[in-house]
Amino acid sequence: MSQLTERLGHDTISPTPKDKRSMNFFSTFALWLAANVVITSVMTGMMFVPDISIEKAMLAILIGSAIGAIPLALTGNIGTRTGLPTMVMTRAAFGQKGAILPALVNTIVLIGWSWIQAYMAGLSLNYAISYTTGYSNINLFVILTEILVVAITIYGHRGVESIEKWVSVAMLILSALVFYKLFTTYSVSSLIELKASENPAISGIIAFDIVVATAFSWMSSVCDFNRHSKSEKSGMLGTYLGYIVASLIAMGLGAVVSGFSILNNMEQTYDPTVLLSAYGFGFIASIVVFFSVLSTNVMALYSATMSFMNVFPKSGFWKPVLALGIVCTLGALLKEALMVNFFNFILLIATLFIPVFAIVLVDYFLVKKAYYDAEDVAFDHKGLYRYQRGVNIVAVVTYVAGALFAYYFTYVHPLSIGATILTFVLSGGCYFGLMAATKQLGIKTASNEEIDVKLEA
Repeated sequence: MSQLTERLGHDTISPTPKDKRSMNFFSTFALWLAANVVITSVMTGMMFVPDISIEKAMLAILIGSAIGAIPLALTGNIGTRTGLPTMVMTRAAFGQKGAILPALVNTIVLIGWSWIQAYMAGLSLNYAISYTTGYSNINLFVILTEILVVAITIYGHRGVESIEKWVSVAMLILSALVFYKLFTTYSVSSLIELKASENPAISGIIAFDIVVATAFSWMSSVCDFNRHSKSEKSGMLGTYLGYIVASLIAMGLGAVVSGFSILNNMEQTYDPTVLLSAYGFGFIASIVVFFSVLSTNVMALYSATMSFMNVFPKSGFWKPVLALGIVCTLGALLKEALMVNFFNFILLIATLFIPVFAIVLVDYFLVKKAYYDAEDVAFDHKGLYRYQRGVNIVAVVTYVAGALFAYYFTYVHPLSIGATILTFVLSGGCYFGLMAATKQLGIKTASNEEIDVKLEA
């Protein structure tokens, strides 16, 4: 038993030393490519057509990804600079105790994310097995999927990094085959000429807002992985380019599949495997979906564990992985009930986390002038931040106000221009203004040469 536990991951929330980092540009690019060429992104692209034309859909995907990936890469850069996991990093802005709130919310959200994706992976694996053998058992394959997710995650970051490299290469090859089959079988011009819906539920601006919100959904996890990047340049470029390429592939595939399915009078469904099966390569599609979801769920479980450890640092690593893995497996068995409010769930994630990372980015780059003492944030050895041991009321108040603003203008009274970017700007501006009003700008640690504010012992 002791030999087994030695082989398991022993990842911690301590800053990752630079000599222990293993991710170069290709590793980082591959990780974020594999993370986002996933069924949920494909489903998002499917939602855009025919409410808007294929041209507008692709434009919204390109511009939304390019803009949304900027704060994603910047947040990941803080992880590379400090070596800290995402939720541990939030302690600098929210305080040691204040950071418990976003960490708990993140753990719950990632579990819900895993439920949806595990069910979709189970559907795809069931399709592949049924196609080849005739045997069908969705519940069994959902369970087997999550067992495999836990088996990979329990080896820690090295397990995550190793699988993402292979999955990303496979995703590029298989996605290219799918696009090739579609565009050589059906007329591209007919897709371009497809008329948009006369009563659309989604406009081009809303589609853009959803794409940006999807990028924000990854911000709660980005530092968990980018803390292992060898350099800031490779980390930022790998994250930015990997995310954009993945979004164009996945969401673009969803929009194209949805358009061709309408042209061929096929029944619309949230499972692209069903649609692609009519084109003669449902088996390939099912394998693409399965492995993409597998890689993304591994990252989700890993980040959920990091968030849990931020609240309960003495829990170790592999025990929370097992416990959360069981919860993810049981929840995925809810199956169809999970899909009822899928897209509302995506927007809910944005609602909950846009204010958090607006605060984090403003706190790091503007309030703390691009400097955190990583050891101090992780362990509070010196306790030199004015509010680090407790709660930064300014951050909590800004977060609650920002979340309420986003919720109201997303669900209660939706804005025609979307609420994602507006929430981000207002939350960041409000936090900076309140920090300035309470004279907390420029607070640094004693290890920094320039100290703007002398703190009491």
